[in-house]
Amino acid sequence: MKYVNKLVLAALIGSGSLLVNGTALALDGATLYKTKTCVACHGAEAKAPVLPSYPKLAGQNAAYTLQQMKDIKSGARNNGQTAAMKPVMHLVSDEEMQAIADWLQTLK
Repeated sequence: MKYVNKLVLAALIGSGSLLVNGTALALDGATLYKTKTCVACHGAEAKAPVLPSYPKLAGQNAAYTLQQMKDIKSGARNNGQTAAMKPVMHLVSDEEMQAIADWLQTLK
């Protein structure tokens, strides 16, 4: 019985570190916004982009934001505004895009 308890404990500890090192971080939109370089153009709080032509993302509808990111990544949206984002979007998974979009929607 002690062996089984140790095995279960080891499995829980191992899965916990996976969550900390992988999935949990991948689902943190605020962290992803910073680490995926969104902050460089759209501002620290997504309210003050570096250029007036860049959109303010704070409070934007998550479904709309997600679709824009997907369209930029796929090339369906391809204009002068997307040139800077296209290379970055290839570094962002669909799950990460969703987390970022969900987080942006919560901002005021």
